[in-house]
Parts: sequence; C-alpha cells; structure tokens
Amino acid sequence: MTIRKVNLKETFGRFQDHWKPKVVGEVNDSLVKLVKFTGEFVWHHHDTEDELFLVVTGRMRMQLRDGDIVVHPGEFIIVPHGVEHKPVAEEETEVLLFEPNSTLNTGNVRNERTVPLPQLERL
Repeated sequence: MTIRKVNLKETFGRFQDHWKPKVVGEVNDSLVKLVKFTGEFVWHHHDTEDELFLVVTGRMRMQLRDGDIVVHPGEFIIVPHGVEHKPVAEEETEVLLFEPNSTLNTGNVRNERTVPLPQLERL
C-alpha cells in the first residue's frame, strides 16, 4: 500500500482546462477530484449521489432552485442527491470535489460537458 501526499497548489498547476474533473485520490467508494470552474455549468442533479464542493481558490456561487449559496476559499457545501444545482464562477475557481465513484459530472444531463467515468483523468 502506498500513501500519497497531494499538494493542491502544485496539482492545480498541472492542468488548465475547466469543468473537467481530475481524480487525485480515492477514499473507500468515493473519489477526490480537482476541477477548475469558470463561467456557468449546466443545471443538473444526481439521483443517488451527494456531492461535496470545497473551494480552494476563487469564489463559487451554487445556484439552487430556491436560492443561491456563495462559497469562498476554505468553505464547502454538500449538495444532497436529487437537488437540482448549477455551479457558477465569475472568476477562475479551484474546487476539490468529494463524491461517490459513480458520480457523473453532469448528473442526469448528457451534453458536450459530460466526462464519461472511464475517461476521467487521474493525476
């Protein structure tokens, strides 16, 4: 068994693309992913998976049908399964995601931003 240390600043520096999560670790049946946001994503939900969004740098606004939540560096939110949501970032924002390994980035929506699970890049 290998124990790996991940430096968030260095690892975020290894990629530039937006809205394409990178797997940096696994905990039981969940994945730790890093992703950069800029602009708006798509409205979607996940039928069975909860998602944790931890903002590392920048600022994210999570749009929800009943109001928005602004998340600053060092803060996180958990979006329960079944809740429709849309991440928005006015500036480039670096986010750590913690979610079950079955979680598709666009949930119930399939479009050009969907990253199929087998194609998730591992850093």
